[in-house]
Amino acid sequence: MDLNAIKQKLDGLQSKQAQGPKKDYSLIFWRPTIGKQQIRIVPSAFNTSNPFTELKFYYGITNKVMLSPQNYGEKDPIALFAGKLREEYNKENYLLAKSLDAKNRIFVPVVVRGEEEKGVRLWQFGKQVYEELLSLAIDDEIGDYTDVASGRDLTIETVGPESTGTPYNKSSVRVRLKSTPISEDAAQVELWTGTQPNPMDEFKRFTFDEMKSALEKWLSPESDATTENAFPTPAAAAPKTNNFSLDTSNVKKTKNDQFDTLFGDEKDGESDVLPF
Repeated sequence: MDLNAIKQKLDGLQSKQAQGPKKDYSLIFWRPTIGKQQIRIVPSAFNTSNPFTELKFYYGITNKVMLSPQNYGEKDPIALFAGKLREEYNKENYLLAKSLDAKNRIFVPVVVRGEEEKGVRLWQFGKQVYEELLSLAIDDEIGDYTDVASGRDLTIETVGPESTGTPYNKSSVRVRLKSTPISEDAAQVELWTGTQPNPMDEFKRFTFDEMKSALEKWLSPESDATTENAFPTPAAAAPKTNNFSLDTSNVKKTKNDQFDTLFGDEKDGESDVLPF
């Protein structure tokens, strides 16, 4: 027997046990199913003035969705790189920059009627549903549909690919006519408004170096990774080859050379490692 291999396997198993049980994401996130469902948007425990949390994500850079550091006020090497590409006034570079743009997803805490025992979960969606919800919010005849005492439930109707003509489901929102309390149980209301998953804490935070490394691999023609989307949105597929040029001089550089020119050498420990 290879004792070193056995020891590594044992260490790996013990490491997984030390990390504790895996999260049950069905108790953190809610996704509408085909048909009609009734929900109540709950006031956010983290922002009393706005229940919606907008986050930026990258799809297709690695085999996992990546949360942009811009969401927590830190430098984002992918966004900075895309910005530099746009400065070149080159169509190919512009299109590459556009494919690198982060995609917005919106999260809101909800209680699903008939599934109240699961507590508050996060519903995530894109621009169209967000606009519907915001339009309802500013309708004087509807009022604040998140109000725990006099708000309104919402009906979410979802159709599948056979109706949308795409690989994705599509949801629409209707507000219920009758105003109702979120619950008749004061203790339940207190629990729901105070105990919620925070969207900012549910995704891995990648370091600057990790994201820079992922971008560098994505820019390499040898990289042919597939995307495992956490959300039902189309990913920006990485081109199999990226024949772009960031060098406006006549000196021909490799893609890695161009990347290094943009990001410089970080071994010197400078806090601002970008040349722009």
